[in-house]
Amino acid sequence: MENLKIPAALLSPEIQVDRFGFADTSELPALEEPLGQARAVEAIDFGLSMKGPGYNVYASGPVGTGKWAIIRQRVLRLASAAPAPPDWCYVNNFQASGSPRCLSFPASKGRAFKEGMSALVDGLRRDIPAAFESSKYLDARAKIVEERDTKKQALFHEIEEEARARGFGFKEEPVGFSLVPLREGRPMKEEEKNSLSDTQKNDISEQAKILEGKLREFQSRAHALDHEGDYRLNQMDRQLIKSLTQNRFAVMLEHYRQFPEVLEYLGAVEEDMVSNYKDFLPRETPRLQLLGLSAADHKPDLSRYQVNLIVEHSAEGGAPVVDESHPTYPNLIGKIERKAHFGVMFTDFMEIKPGACLQASGGYLILNALDLLRQPFSWDALKRVIKTGSVKIEDPGEYFGFSTTGLKPQPIPVNLKVILLGPPHVFSLLQLYEEDFSKIFKVKADFEVEVPRDQLHEYLYAQFIAQVCREEQLPHFGADAVGRIIRHGMRLAERRDRLSLRLNWIGDLVREAAYWAKEAGRTLVRQEDVETAVTKKRHRANRVEEWVQDEIKEGTLMVDLEGETVGQVNGLSVHLMGDYAFGRPCRITARTFVGSKGVIDIQREVELSGEIHSKGVMTLAGYLAGKFAGKHPFALSASLTFEQTYSEVEGDSAAVAELVAILSSLGEVPVRQYIAVTGSVNQLGEIQPIGGVNEKIEGFFESCKKHGLTGKQGVIIPSRNIKHLALNREVVEASEQGKFTIYGVNRVEEVLELMTGISAGERDALGQYPLETVFWRAAQRLEEMAKIAAESLPGREVALPSDADFD
Repeated sequence: MENLKIPAALLSPEIQVDRFGFADTSELPALEEPLGQARAVEAIDFGLSMKGPGYNVYASGPVGTGKWAIIRQRVLRLASAAPAPPDWCYVNNFQASGSPRCLSFPASKGRAFKEGMSALVDGLRRDIPAAFESSKYLDARAKIVEERDTKKQALFHEIEEEARARGFGFKEEPVGFSLVPLREGRPMKEEEKNSLSDTQKNDISEQAKILEGKLREFQSRAHALDHEGDYRLNQMDRQLIKSLTQNRFAVMLEHYRQFPEVLEYLGAVEEDMVSNYKDFLPRETPRLQLLGLSAADHKPDLSRYQVNLIVEHSAEGGAPVVDESHPTYPNLIGKIERKAHFGVMFTDFMEIKPGACLQASGGYLILNALDLLRQPFSWDALKRVIKTGSVKIEDPGEYFGFSTTGLKPQPIPVNLKVILLGPPHVFSLLQLYEEDFSKIFKVKADFEVEVPRDQLHEYLYAQFIAQVCREEQLPHFGADAVGRIIRHGMRLAERRDRLSLRLNWIGDLVREAAYWAKEAGRTLVRQEDVETAVTKKRHRANRVEEWVQDEIKEGTLMVDLEGETVGQVNGLSVHLMGDYAFGRPCRITARTFVGSKGVIDIQREVELSGEIHSKGVMTLAGYLAGKFAGKHPFALSASLTFEQTYSEVEGDSAAVAELVAILSSLGEVPVRQYIAVTGSVNQLGEIQPIGGVNEKIEGFFESCKKHGLTGKQGVIIPSRNIKHLALNREVVEASEQGKFTIYGVNRVEEVLELMTGISAGERDALGQYPLETVFWRAAQRLEEMAKIAAESLPGREVALPSDADFD
């Protein structure tokens, strides 16, 4: 079977570094476009430039393809040339304080308005008390008070004279004045009142009633004088306030005459200041003792005139680019904070805080899809922003119908481009289950995970390495080191004709190789530095692999690596440990006996088998039935298991090994234990490619090396996997020296001959297999089983296997 051996030259392709045309990466120009992502870049540029509703971008690709770096680079380029969006402020709504209103200003002008309002209030805080303490104001006020008091005195004198004329005087009481009868100019005593005749008493009573009416008239006129005086004082105060505010507001009104909403707000502010001018005057407050602290005289609260500048942009800064790494509802939409004062929680419009959607308005918002979907309310909130074109900051309790009796700020219109970064399966799920997704994310940027390996892309790989070295000030790479990086890129892509675009991983290897070069005192990274980086990284992650290999060597994990055994095959499996994968041999055994149950997968029976593995077992059962059930009933029961395997088995790469084990047990043909096999098989007996071929070969080689290489050991793989080979140097050298062999096969017959040393056999014109071939032995045994089954079940036929037999 020499023709099935894979030449060492195909096990790990060599990189021709002499065709690079450079000695080291310092000679290379900068990488102008993202490596291998022309399709995704075209979609991104289209989505970012396209104007219209819903043309947001979903960047689809696995981790490590550089989605974030590429998108951020394209976005920053567009944002720098775009105009800066407006500033936004929240101000008090004097008609409804619970619904703050928003004001828009050109970029960088919001702060000027905020500072202008602050200066206006501070100026009035000084001017108004000073004006009310001026001698001119005090004289005018005193004059009005004096005129009022004079008129009131005249009225009192008039009513007093009339009362004396009628024989009455006034007596001052705690609640006002009362009428007192007089005699000879003095209040009448009680004895004198009693000595009066009834006629005199009636006359005094009549006069008192007349005077009471006069007194009520006097009180009414006195109150009118008080009101008139208060009105004149109030009007004088208002005129004074208006004279103080007019000049200051005139400057603001002139400056913002092109902004109607701002003019309306300024008018409301001026009216409120005039109506509540006393808030600008100092007030005396009682001293409070609380926890040993005193609250002295304080300034009045004028916070309602403040301006909450929530979004501010530089006039020359271009469009904003916001990368929100933690898209909770408050971080995305905004929030209304609350403060505690003496144990009481309160809030106002100054506690409104913006979220990423507001900060990115007029620009670009970058979000991770998984982070967004993990946060309660965030996805629905983002949809609402995109669909309505506005941001409404509200308490999340509103989602549950809870009335928080808090603020309800006026919504702010937004215009932003959203870029979601996520894996492909999330895009598919959103398309399938979220009816609005296709309406609001119309552009998909699909990132490649690999590119063809050709001279152009090898050169671009080298440019990428040079870019990392320049940006991070790392030592440059020699051509041989670049070749080793390219070889690692092939290994990651699992194709000799492809290069991986997991540039995050390639970048990490560049950094680690540069580190080891510095440790070795070199200013230029060589191939051995890259080898060291790869080896060290593997060593940091392969503790479990070493433990498994030690267990195999010690015999705890039973794997025979020499001799021949019936019904026992060394299969190969791959274990994933986060970012590290390794292969190991695994003993697969089969037992066959008379029955009609077909192939029994023990892993499946105990629910330790994945769906793909179960499909592989059913497929090989179909192959067996089609191969041997032509002339007699198929009276076979066979049990299959992965020995010493206690976790779920998934994948169909062990199907060939399982088929060989069954045929070996059926024909009692010994199987070579020093050869392992991996591959999938279809019902026609063709060997299909599998994944993880490099890790599987290296895992079995490691076991053989620990046991001792004999020159007989090897691995059988599908021929269609040859293009995926990128084995480490140790395996390649062992193959070159004839110590370890790798075979490539296309059919089951080739596998059987390699594993048993006996020809598989091919039917002749009469449908018979040649004597002593594997298939002849299996057919003979099946015929015996059919007879035994027929004899043990007289009158009944043994049915051919059906789909139900394998369910």
